[in-house]
Amino acid sequence: MKRIPDRIRHLILLALTLLLLWWCAYDIDWTTFRYFSFGSFRATLARLLSPEWEAFYTGGPEDIFSLMLLTIAIGFFGTSVGTVLAIPFVLLSANNLWKNPVVPRLGKFILNVLRAFPELVYAIIFIKVVGPGPFAGVLAIGVHQIGMLGKLFTEEMERMDETAVEACKAVGANGVQTMFYARIPQLMPIYTSLALNHFEIAVRSASTLGLVGAGGIGATLIFAIQAARWNRVGIILLAVVVTVFLLDLLTGWIRKKLR
Repeated sequence: MKRIPDRIRHLILLALTLLLLWWCAYDIDWTTFRYFSFGSFRATLARLLSPEWEAFYTGGPEDIFSLMLLTIAIGFFGTSVGTVLAIPFVLLSANNLWKNPVVPRLGKFILNVLRAFPELVYAIIFIKVVGPGPFAGVLAIGVHQIGMLGKLFTEEMERMDETAVEACKAVGANGVQTMFYARIPQLMPIYTSLALNHFEIAVRSASTLGLVGAGGIGATLIFAIQAARWNRVGIILLAVVVTVFLLDLLTGWIRKKLR
């Protein structure tokens, strides 16, 4: 069979990409673009770039500083819950831990379901269950992180080097002993790095959960947007950006130490 020249393949790939872009944009109502006002955009941007500094810290529980600390706490607690509860699902989902393939498929199906819904959906559900507040945000992040971290942990478990496991089995170690002396020491640095990375993601998610009443800085942000208080929106967005940047530096330093 004659091989298709690279140039033709590249042109076909480009054509398919353009076709996909056209298909994605076909149902978008582009007529609303006529309402765009450059003057209004420039005025809003100018106010966003002039943050309301006095709102950052007032000593009360509703200032930006306190709400950002609450947002970090929601992200950290939710990630901790998700990390711990993901482990049983990893033991259920890893193919190299089971001879029967049905059990890992069931475990992976459960993880797929848990991560199929975004945190906002879980937050709305848990607000109905436990009421509005930070606890609903923690539960929403925790359940979603079970699915996300469970998938990543399972993949690392399945691709790990089995040499140490075989060595333990050769000297008579049982399944529990091989888990603690061969698997966990090899996987713990990787699992810790993944959990730290998802902690950053959880903080960003927690910043939006307040939009539906699940605690954090999101409620203050949506109220400021609805009231067109762009100066306050500016200081909130700046606080979120700085917080995420500092957390990225901190978790990056910790991950570097774990290598």
